[in-house]
Amino acid sequence: MGKHVLLIEDEPNIIEAIRFILSRDGWQVDTHSEGTTAFQRVSALAPDIVILDVMLPGRSGFDILRDIRADAALAALPVLMLTAKGQVKDREMAERMGVSRFMAKPFSNTEVLASVRDLAGG
Repeated sequence: MGKHVLLIEDEPNIIEAIRFILSRDGWQVDTHSEGTTAFQRVSALAPDIVILDVMLPGRSGFDILRDIRADAALAALPVLMLTAKGQVKDREMAERMGVSRFMAKPFSNTEVLASVRDLAGG
């Protein structure tokens, strides 16, 4: 597996923090902040891992996750889902939909890096 992450997140501070820690670790990080076009971006880039926020403008992360899992070419793509809510029902819904890992905000930089490395198989 390569080292290409697509971060789908609309909060600039979180984008910069995650981009910084992953880039420093040797990852190529692309970002996208619009829910309505996020699935097309995943399809176009074919990243190794997607980090996906639940609350996005236009469409929710749950809708995007559903699209990824329904697409034969992307169905096995590791998806790390982030949420500001951290509610049990959100985690349960994400797990039912096939999320690879779920993380509540605020999270630590080391937690994100460890999850991405783990999802990449290394």
